[in-house]
This record gives sequence, structure tokens and C-alpha cells, in this order.
Amino acid sequence: MNLLKPQVNPPLWLLAELTYRCPLQCPYCSNPLDFAQQEKELTTEQWIEVFKQARQMGAVQLGFSGGEPLVRKDLPELIRAARDLGFYTNLITSGIGLTQKKIDAFAEAGLDHIQISFQASDETLNAALAGSQKAFQQKLEMAKAVKAHGYPMVLNFVLHRHNIDQIAQIIELAIELEADDVELATCQFYGWAQLNREGLLPTREQIARAEEVVQHYREKMKDSSNFANLLFVTPDYYEERPKGCMGGWGAIFLSVTPEGMALPCHSARQLPVEFPSVLEHTLQEIWYESFGFNKYRGFDWMPEPCRSCSEKEKDFGGCRCQAFMLTGNADNADPVCAKSPHHGQILEAREQANCTNMRIDQLQFRNRANSQLIFKTEV
Repeated sequence: MNLLKPQVNPPLWLLAELTYRCPLQCPYCSNPLDFAQQEKELTTEQWIEVFKQARQMGAVQLGFSGGEPLVRKDLPELIRAARDLGFYTNLITSGIGLTQKKIDAFAEAGLDHIQISFQASDETLNAALAGSQKAFQQKLEMAKAVKAHGYPMVLNFVLHRHNIDQIAQIIELAIELEADDVELATCQFYGWAQLNREGLLPTREQIARAEEVVQHYREKMKDSSNFANLLFVTPDYYEERPKGCMGGWGAIFLSVTPEGMALPCHSARQLPVEFPSVLEHTLQEIWYESFGFNKYRGFDWMPEPCRSCSEKEKDFGGCRCQAFMLTGNADNADPVCAKSPHHGQILEAREQANCTNMRIDQLQFRNRANSQLIFKTEV
């Protein structure tokens, strides 16, 4: 592809998935099912070179994620390098492994933003989902420490059928922690969440009740100083039109996995598409010239009904990963769309959500043993 083609803009946001290691085992993790097979991680120097190339291309925001990025001992060095290059930096963490000393070190290195995730509003359910009895109190302490240090208090709660009915308590916890921004993000079904979809997808009634509670709190707090943003994200499965995934394929977002694979979204490695490595190609070559990043750019790849759809410039045909997971063909129209010939799969999933009685202890948790077992089974 001609590097000067005006329709291909440079990436604006780089997500550095530093590691797949994590002390928790959340059953809705977006990491790949075969993460236990991925042992290699880019070195400090290799990551910094990735940052340099992305910044030279025009990227302005850099997110550190995982797994749990706190397990990387070189995190302060990576933060400093990114800050020196001019990135706005964001740490996405469970809070497990965070300490006051690390918060100080990150601030000194120039970190701009910390987002802490919770599994629930109470210790018992949080422990059942995270696989750790100590996680909840650790999260509380670190959330307060982050706030005390002067960082914006940004909390993320992943919602699903087992905790969505606690949404009022979740919001009250966020108020207690003096959160500035709160994201109530219902499960998006990729990775381990897709594997556990039957036990995680809320019912339509649960979603409707949660929306009412969120709206109640928005009205209640609109004249107060609580929350700059209270965001509620519904699952795609209850929409009639797909989202414009990642702002469009290879449009603004670039993710690099722990071993160096470059992806147009963090779930794309599951697709039957060859994606390049930053160890073998420059980011410039990857972004503009690689087959993987050009595969679903524009509209020429689209089948019907997407090709003739008046909304294609809004949703870009929907999510390619979702199309692949549900239909076996990433070229198909996203089944979330009511116009898709595969929309029946979404309707079936909604009906299944009304009938399932799956308990938390019946879910497949994201841990190394399960990853190895699943990989062997699939092979």
C-alpha cells in the first residue's frame, strides 16, 4: 500500500500488552485462551523501540496493560521512556501488586493516569470471581492511595449476570472511593468471556434494570461534584446494530502483544489472518503495508448486506472477531446486526440467557492449567 494514501491515517493509540502473567483468574478476561503457550515477552529495550516508532508515526496515547502489567519490574523505566517521548500514559491494572512505593515511582517517572478494576462491590463475590481472598481489600487500599496521590480516580467494573443486580451497591462504592470516572462495562464476549458466555450474559431484564439504576444516579448527582463521567456499556448482544469496532479496522488503534505481534485490536490474534511481529518489521511497514492491517480497511472487502448498507461508514461492518467467533468466517456481517443473515445466533444467545442457571463455580477460570487444557483439547 502507498504510504501516502490519505485514507490511511497514522495510529493515535498504542496498547502495550506487556505480559499475560496475572495473579487473578477472572472468567471474563479478554486474553487469548492459549496464553499459557505464550512464554516470551519483549525486553525493556524492545518495548522502548516500539514506543519510539509509534510516537514517530504520530501516536499520542499509550496504555500499559496485560495480564497484569505490575508484574513487569521494568514498568517505571517503560513509563519514563514513554513520557520522555511525549505520550499520554495510562496504566490499566487490577491493583494487585500495587504499593504506595510503586505509585510514587510511577508518578516520578511521569505516569498520567491509573485505572483500577474491581470484580464486584463486596468482598465475597469479588473473591469468587478473581480467585483471591485478599484482592478486594488490596483494591480498596490502592484505590484510596491513588486518589490521595492526586491521580484521577478512575474505576472499572466488568458487569455480567452474577453482579449486574448489585449495580446500585457498585455505584455507592465508587462514590465512597470518591471516583472521578466510573466505567460500568458489561462483558464484551471475547477470549475467556466468550468461552463462558452462557454463564455470564445478563438477561435483557437485568440490562434494563441496570440502565434505570444508572440513570437514577446520573439524575441524582448531576448537580453534585460526584463523577465527571458515569459510563454504562451494554453488551453487543442486546443491540440491533454493531458498534464501529475500534473506530474502524486499522484506523486509530494499534495493539502489541507480549511477544511482539502487532494487531489492529486486542482480540484479533484469534482470526485466521497472519499478523506481523515488531521483531521482524517496523511499525511503519506493519501499519501501512501488512496484509493483516489492510485486510478489512475500507469497504471493498464487505459482503452483502454490508456493502450496500447506508450505515457502513458508521459501523464499518461491525466486529470481525465477533463475526469469526459466531459464524466461523471473519468476512461475514457481524451477527449483532439485525440485517445479518446470522443474527439468529444472537437471538439464540439471548434466549439461552433467560434459561441458564450456571453458577460462578461452574465457569472456566482464566488460569494456566485451564489454558493448557483448552489448548491441548483444541489441538
